[in-house]
Amino acid sequence: MKRICAIVLFAAALVSANAQTNLVVTNAMTRVMSLQDCFTEALQHNFDVQHERYEPQKSLYALYAAYAGYDPVFSLSGQHEYNRFPGNTGSTNNYSDQDSFQSALGGTLPLGTTYNLFGNVSDVTTSHTSGGQAGVDLTQPLLQNFWIDSTRLAVGLAKDQLKQSEQGLRQQLITTVTAVENAYDELAYARENVQVEEEALNLAQTQLNQDQERVQVGSLAPLDVQQDEAQVAQSRANLITAQFTLVSDQNTLKNLITDKYLDWHDLDIVPSAPMDAVRQFFDVQDSWSKGMTQRPDLIQAKLDVEQQGIQLKYDRNQIFPQLDLKGSYGYNGSGPVYSDTFGEIAAVNRPFYSYGATLSVPLSNAKARNGYKSDKATEQQLLIALKQLEQNIMVQIDDAVKQAESAWESVQATHEQRTYAEAALDAEQKKYAVGKSTTFTVLQLQNSLTAARSAEIRAVANYNEALAGLAQQEGSTLERRQIDFKYK
Repeated sequence: MKRICAIVLFAAALVSANAQTNLVVTNAMTRVMSLQDCFTEALQHNFDVQHERYEPQKSLYALYAAYAGYDPVFSLSGQHEYNRFPGNTGSTNNYSDQDSFQSALGGTLPLGTTYNLFGNVSDVTTSHTSGGQAGVDLTQPLLQNFWIDSTRLAVGLAKDQLKQSEQGLRQQLITTVTAVENAYDELAYARENVQVEEEALNLAQTQLNQDQERVQVGSLAPLDVQQDEAQVAQSRANLITAQFTLVSDQNTLKNLITDKYLDWHDLDIVPSAPMDAVRQFFDVQDSWSKGMTQRPDLIQAKLDVEQQGIQLKYDRNQIFPQLDLKGSYGYNGSGPVYSDTFGEIAAVNRPFYSYGATLSVPLSNAKARNGYKSDKATEQQLLIALKQLEQNIMVQIDDAVKQAESAWESVQATHEQRTYAEAALDAEQKKYAVGKSTTFTVLQLQNSLTAARSAEIRAVANYNEALAGLAQQEGSTLERRQIDFKYK
């Protein structure tokens, strides 16, 4: 049996025209990338994906190697034998001089039948005679090694191992795609957070400029300007921190999507669209159903149980006595020379055959019996581990659903918080303009607005990452992101 395993990976590219233009990293090339663009790069160039792609190939080669147990073996040999021995007085025929040749083609069939096609011929020089045979020997197990033997065991285990390695690759793709999505969301957050901090610095600088003018006309005490200057310094420090976070998040994403970091080092990746939160409705029962059928680690655990079942089938078979049917059939030939021998064999008029049975019963068979019991206990352990994994998956999915629901509520709450903060600052600035407020109060509201804006985009990023985390727990990441994973 031959099986060709190929991985077909497809990522549809969706490029938006709404690219951000506010670049923090100067003197660098800019590349606008959608999330799907990042997936495409990662599936081709991510080191972990490249490494894991070899596992199905290795398992496929191991399966082919297991099938080699059915490969026939051809043998050919020749021998010259001379022997001088004591003879009667005066006899000159006291030695033998013989040439012999043997050939065979043998192997094992999938039902455990062993066969051996053989031919032999010999020529005795001293007697000027030649003889030979051509035929076949067959042995068919009826008990031990009948429904499974070592070759069928190896093939069955190798098939399951191939399936496991394919699921291992699928697990790595899910892990990588999720990591890329989270890194992309973090990059989008970092870029928008830089804009928030720039706006905060602009607000603080505007307040400082206005208060300096008021000091010059004598409507404000010089001491109040120091508060503005402190606010400007703090805003500048916050902007520097946000810019460093942006650079760091750029590197995180680059490390996930390329295997040539130097080519991407000076590249400024710009998300193709602004951050957005699209509400989704959750059904924990549906998520559980996905997890029970799509989680690669659960599929692998089930394959572990299946592999142990194959091993137990073999172990149980080895407990039986060995009862083999044996038979042979062929034709003889003889004559003064080789050609006469070959002619008689070809004439098929001097047949030979034999048949019989062999029974072999181990008196204790302790090795096979205890090996079966040990592997049976291992199977029970695997079943318990499988049930535990199923329960853990249900808990993980339930937590992920609740986290996503909570993250959406945070998006709504922070949006309202930011709206109220903008209105509060606007009202306070109007009061400050007519002398009914203080610099301290205005600066406090500026800080509140900056915090609210940052919290809102942080909540959006958290929500999108929670959706990615839920899909990962369900094992539905590739389907969610329209990435095909097929075996051919």
